[in-house]
Amino acid sequence: MFTNSKLSKSVRLALAFGAASTLAFAGGVNAQENEEEEEEQARSERPERIQIVGSRIRTDGLDSATPIDIISTEIATEQGLNTLGELLRTSTIASGSDQLISAQSVGFVTSGGAGAESISMRGLGANRTLVLLNGRRAGPAGTRGQISAFDMNALPVSAVERVEILKDGASSLYGSDAVAGVINIITKRGEDKNINVNLSQPFESGGETARVNGTYGSTFDRGSYRVVADYNYNSGLKRGDRDHFGCPTRYYFHQVDGVAGDRADPIDPRTGQYHCNDTGFGLWVNAAGGRLQFDRDGFGFPQAGLAGAADPSYSHPFVQTAPDGWYWAGHSVETDGWYDNSSDLHKNRTMIPETTVWSIYTQADYDLTNNISAYAEFMHSQRNTKIDNVRQFWTSNPGLASFIPINTLPGWEATNPAFGVMPVALTDHFSSDTTVDYSRFVAGLEGALGYWNWDISWQRSLNRGEYENEIIFQDSMIMAHQALLGMRECGPGEVTEFSQKQCVQLNWFTDGHLSGTDYGDAQADFIFGNDIGRTIYKQDTVDAYITGDVFDLPAGPLATAIGVSYQTDEIQDTPGFHTLNGNSWGLSSAGITAGRQTTKAAYAEVQAPLVRDWFLMEALDITASARYTDVNTYGSGETYKISANWTIGGGFRVRASRGTSFRTPALFELFLEGQTSFAGQLNDPCVNWIESTSDFLRTNCAAAGVPESYTAAVGGSMTIVTGGGAGVLDAETSTSEGIGLVYSSPENAFAFSIDYYDVTIRDQISNVGGGSVLSRCYLTENGIENEPFCRQIDRRTGNEGNNFDWGVDTVRGGYLNTSEQRVRGTDWVASYQTESPIGHLRFRLSHTATIERFFKQFDDSVPTQFTGRLGNPKHSGTFNTTLTRDDWRFNWNIRYVGSVSNYPFYTRGNLITYRGTDYAFSAAAGSYFMHAVSVNKALGDFDVTLGISNVFDRIPPQVSPAAASTAGNTALFASQYELLGRRAFLNASYSF
Repeated sequence: MFTNSKLSKSVRLALAFGAASTLAFAGGVNAQENEEEEEEQARSERPERIQIVGSRIRTDGLDSATPIDIISTEIATEQGLNTLGELLRTSTIASGSDQLISAQSVGFVTSGGAGAESISMRGLGANRTLVLLNGRRAGPAGTRGQISAFDMNALPVSAVERVEILKDGASSLYGSDAVAGVINIITKRGEDKNINVNLSQPFESGGETARVNGTYGSTFDRGSYRVVADYNYNSGLKRGDRDHFGCPTRYYFHQVDGVAGDRADPIDPRTGQYHCNDTGFGLWVNAAGGRLQFDRDGFGFPQAGLAGAADPSYSHPFVQTAPDGWYWAGHSVETDGWYDNSSDLHKNRTMIPETTVWSIYTQADYDLTNNISAYAEFMHSQRNTKIDNVRQFWTSNPGLASFIPINTLPGWEATNPAFGVMPVALTDHFSSDTTVDYSRFVAGLEGALGYWNWDISWQRSLNRGEYENEIIFQDSMIMAHQALLGMRECGPGEVTEFSQKQCVQLNWFTDGHLSGTDYGDAQADFIFGNDIGRTIYKQDTVDAYITGDVFDLPAGPLATAIGVSYQTDEIQDTPGFHTLNGNSWGLSSAGITAGRQTTKAAYAEVQAPLVRDWFLMEALDITASARYTDVNTYGSGETYKISANWTIGGGFRVRASRGTSFRTPALFELFLEGQTSFAGQLNDPCVNWIESTSDFLRTNCAAAGVPESYTAAVGGSMTIVTGGGAGVLDAETSTSEGIGLVYSSPENAFAFSIDYYDVTIRDQISNVGGGSVLSRCYLTENGIENEPFCRQIDRRTGNEGNNFDWGVDTVRGGYLNTSEQRVRGTDWVASYQTESPIGHLRFRLSHTATIERFFKQFDDSVPTQFTGRLGNPKHSGTFNTTLTRDDWRFNWNIRYVGSVSNYPFYTRGNLITYRGTDYAFSAAAGSYFMHAVSVNKALGDFDVTLGISNVFDRIPPQVSPAAASTAGNTALFASQYELLGRRAFLNASYSF
């Protein structure tokens, strides 16, 4: 029967890696029983051939024509890894660059929305890495308009048997997005019936995980089926749970003979420790610097007012009288330590989101005849992610004075009537609750016609996401601000436009309001609310191909595969009511992102054995593939790939390939509608332009109406608007080249490979964001009247009640084909196994050395080099040792990341000027090693693994927030490092 024949099994394994993979086998099944004996004899003469990444041959990917990594999910058990994303990040294709993890979606708008995790091969971008599930595309999952990649949370690791990673471009085989390579996730098959429990417990509280899953599989006469159900809970981690995520300090150091010495941070006299420089609150002042704060702890700081001051040097020069308990901080190194920047609100911020995922996965196949089999897959998962965060809010609205004359406030008196303060308050009303439902269904037929095999399938993936966010109502803030300035009364009938709230006077200048501890119930109800957005993404794919041997060459059969595919993608992201109406104060807003794309393709591949049994050429095989693609949103294009596999002899082989790829613009890049973000006014090149050495900048800023006196950024943040490029964007194109040397010992005890790779992406689609727009405008040689980017900027004029504010109001960016990206490097793999007196030993080393990775925003831009920077180590890898003895298995794994440094980004290296004195900051990290050990024991029907991860309790690198994005003093965008500290893990399985 088709299901149980040797050939059928090889067909299924080959099909698991897509149409091109079927070139690795040949053969057929005749339906007539009286021909079976003849067929078996023919098969014995024509050896069964299986795609090299199939699970029958454990080769570590060393004998493939292109570099392939095979990752078994045993690694997840041995190292206590809880998700598919964690498993993939152990691979060198991910460890050499920063990956999107859920922690990065806290406080940032990330692709896929809150909690989404994706893989970016070689750092080229998650939307340039094609993810397949059993050889077929896995559609995007997540929320918000920038959804384009598969969310690794959607599929439970318990359903996965292994992951096959094709480490070079493959658009000619798999179509768009396979620029950096292909990740093929292979699910489990067979008759397993088991229940598993996975627990992970850090040695410090916070970050606990628990997973329970069950598998039931069965094979019968004409087919098989399998069901996997999985529940996974991550308790999340708060900033206050770990010291290295707590309050950020400046992390400055004294310079001693050019070497960083002792810490130079100001001291907080309340604690005697280095000052916590977290998100601040209080009354910002418009003269003499610093801010006014209330002595909440009763420490006894000098009063802010001059009247009756024991030491006037600690009193604000423009404040005559201040209410009791108010002091002036931040006007000297000493008083910088007086800033009150710590609170329980900060400690309760989310570091790792609390996440709950449940999922079900099923697959089945059935032999309709001896020659035709039907198959189907279905999966559904639901992820819920909860995030708590903290934000500032203040009196900053268009056309209204941000700074309030202090003389108008009860208990305050100023020596200068122009002296004003801006109340900046904290709130923890900044949480989000995201739910993503993801479904995928595959149905298909496969069969054999003589020595030819065919397959036709249909797939649908459907993503439905809902994202609820706590917001501050813009219309309430404007009304409250107007009431503060005496422009309106908060009387009956004063109702906001969108939130429909009755006007309430805010307590702007009380400590309870500023510290976020007591706004008052009525005030909180007036300004705080919720907004709910929804995202739908649907992908349908039909794929059909046929493959087999065309004729025999002297060196073997010429094999081919030809096929066609048709794919549609649709997105509809509808932000919440208030976001759509621009009524979410200080947060991103966006319009409805909606669009549809249709892709048609035809492809072919030929594999030719050219030489057999020559001197120094035991074998030479050439494989060539080509694909024609037509996309309705931009047009058509062709891609190709050619690879050679040269077996020299004595266990040595050389493999090489060259191919072209392309990436169709993602739907969000085409149709994203008016999404906004925010940037500080220090990003404005015209701040203090009078001291610039650039004549172009000086001329252009003056022409824009910015006066010489504008030497300090004021006015809060600028709004950055991003839109899609429909009708403008073309597909990205790329070239991928590689060559490698492989050695395998005769007895397969030792194997080694080194592969060189080089990928260049041209006409890369990138968001020309606010910083780029500002630079292109104000540094232009053509004058601002002739520079198109200048028309994307709106500035304030200083005459709008904003206290001499000439800051940038709005910058409009968008997606354009302007960029270039290149990555080069080498991959090293070595394995050795032997029988020893203590048992079977196996060692495996995987190492990546990135030679260069650069990004150019424009043709005339200076390339930005990322190699060796934080999150992008030059060297990274893993070393694994396994000892198997009887029913015991011992595992020791080392993950390592080479030293990194961001100092080359700065013109003065590691120096920063603080209060007129040069100090050293930290933006570097030494080599980082993380060890995990585990022991596994089979006990009849039970299988138990117990281990410890991060054995030596290594914390992530600590850096200066002035030099890198941080959580506390921990580098945030560096996913290679362990966040939880030392933890114990347990996996217990019962088979029945």
